[in-house]
Amino acid sequence: MHQLFLLRHAKAARPSAEISDHDRPLTQEGLRATAKLGQFMRKAGLAPDVVLVSSALRTQETLEALEAAQVWDERPNIDTIPGLYMATPMQIRDFVRELPETVRSAMVIGHNPGLHDAALGLASAAGQKPEFTQLSEGYPTASLSEFLITTQWHKVGTGTGTLQRFVRPVDLK
Repeated sequence: MHQLFLLRHAKAARPSAEISDHDRPLTQEGLRATAKLGQFMRKAGLAPDVVLVSSALRTQETLEALEAAQVWDERPNIDTIPGLYMATPMQIRDFVRELPETVRSAMVIGHNPGLHDAALGLASAAGQKPEFTQLSEGYPTASLSEFLITTQWHKVGTGTGTLQRFVRPVDLK
């Protein structure tokens, strides 16, 4: 049994002609939301063994903000994967499928729309949960979904995850 977290990067600066999309930094609002999420994760004991993170600045800064919030006692193995930048749900799935079975829990920090679609695909078996209804309505920045994966990593696919929780910044006081 495995645990998988999907985290959308926090709120980033608006696109502009001066900064490429890949290099957009987090806003102060994004940093605050990530700090709140980090506190929630620490209290809930949500600490992945491995973090797969996009190479985009906003995902890297989201990870840094979680680390600053001291989410985990032991730093997870972190792998920056350029292919996670704007990855499709199938590409996200493929990165997860490459995880070794010794990894108990993993987190993917990425982007929409791929992350939202990947979460919906994983959770398709959990359609009656209130969390699924919230998830189906959208995947705001700095939102986290947690899945219980009962199959081997290399078999992860549609309907193989049970949605445990979906946490949006608006849910955190």
